[in-house]
Amino acid sequence: MQKINKNVVLALLSLTSLVFLLFQLYYYKFYLSQKNGAVFSKVKGSQSGQDSTRWHVVRKFLGLIASHNIPVYLIDPLILELVDKDIEQIRSSPDGPSPQCKYFCAPRDFTTFALLDKTWKHEVGLFRTAEKMGFQWLKIINKDPRLDGMDDLSGIEIPLHYIFKLASHAIHLVVFYERSGNYLWHGPLRLKQHMDRKFVPFRKLHFGRHPGAYEKPELLLVSIDDLKVQIPKNPSNFLQEMSHSRFLECRYREARAFFQLYPDDASLDAVEFRKKAKSLLHLSALTLNNLGVKFWLSSGTCLGWYRQCNVIPHSKDVDLGVFIRDYKADIIPAFQKAGLPLKHKFGKVEDSLELSFQGEGDVKLDIFFFYEEDDHIWNGGTQAKSGKKFKYLFPKFTLCWTEFVELKVHVPCETLQYVEANYGPDWKVPVKTWDWKSSPSNVQYNGVWPVDEWDDVIQIY
Repeated sequence: MQKINKNVVLALLSLTSLVFLLFQLYYYKFYLSQKNGAVFSKVKGSQSGQDSTRWHVVRKFLGLIASHNIPVYLIDPLILELVDKDIEQIRSSPDGPSPQCKYFCAPRDFTTFALLDKTWKHEVGLFRTAEKMGFQWLKIINKDPRLDGMDDLSGIEIPLHYIFKLASHAIHLVVFYERSGNYLWHGPLRLKQHMDRKFVPFRKLHFGRHPGAYEKPELLLVSIDDLKVQIPKNPSNFLQEMSHSRFLECRYREARAFFQLYPDDASLDAVEFRKKAKSLLHLSALTLNNLGVKFWLSSGTCLGWYRQCNVIPHSKDVDLGVFIRDYKADIIPAFQKAGLPLKHKFGKVEDSLELSFQGEGDVKLDIFFFYEEDDHIWNGGTQAKSGKKFKYLFPKFTLCWTEFVELKVHVPCETLQYVEANYGPDWKVPVKTWDWKSSPSNVQYNGVWPVDEWDDVIQIY
């Protein structure tokens, strides 16, 4: 009898334990606080509790920043791609395009927003409120490049990224800063040694791999999945800009070391030339940008940026590169209209095209057109008196943004390889005597223009 009672007791205890365990699982799933990973109830049109979690986290985040009057806008590329397909419907409907949770419920580990630094005051209260709402948060800071210069390498750090995590979803808040070239810049996401590298999947963050440069966007307030949010007015333009946003800083530390070996020319002539070259570069950028022609700093101008963060005073010209695929017949009349007369035109669109315009005084602008082959890129040169052709070979390169003489402008991302191709391994050593036909390391003889073509391919004004 005692044995039977013992078995019954054991059975009752086992049953009680099982019921308690089931209750814990039920409680964890439906009642546990958001701070510890709750699964939210479903939102309209969602397919799972996880979908709903994303929507609820975004909603709580928008409520958090609204309570502190912090204007943010959506820059998440996955969501903007979906929004762009329905942009006309979204613009025309104050309540959003459909009753389905289509955008903020899309599968992803995080949602990305942007914040303009000058629009808030870094209030500590924001993070206290965030914690009360169940958010965990992380701040990533790094050096402020805007304070760097030839006279000062500042060590002042500024906030670049914030990450707010709630349940299984995270909000990535990217801080944008205005730069002197009248554009927006965000820094890279670099974790300090003490930081938790498992806080979120950092490698998946779209705006953390490298610094980026953007034009100031025009914003549009819309309703998406019942949430009021600001987005770039033209999402497709922003997405395209994002794909080519990588930014390179001028190398001030290396430039200072260069000037210790080779003191800068501070003569009145050098100062005057740099002033004229800066003005010419700004006018050239305005003209080409208005035409929609992408260009980059090339030859001596690129070398000056990379080596000494300034125009080389003995270069006597400004050099730009343009891919021949971006050539437009409007370039010459546009520069002439801007007050820069054509000095010479060598080559033709199909081969070795080169344009030169006369700037103020003796400063000229040279535009070299680049041709792409399977394994290299080249531009051409022509000797006017002999009709001889030359070719300058470069390894393939992509384009990055930088800031040069207070201008947002492109340079080859693979700058070192580009400079070395043109100026050889001794590019750090200044050379004041330069023969464009023989001095470059990458120059090749490329034949002679037929005499009957000279009137077309050798035009001097």
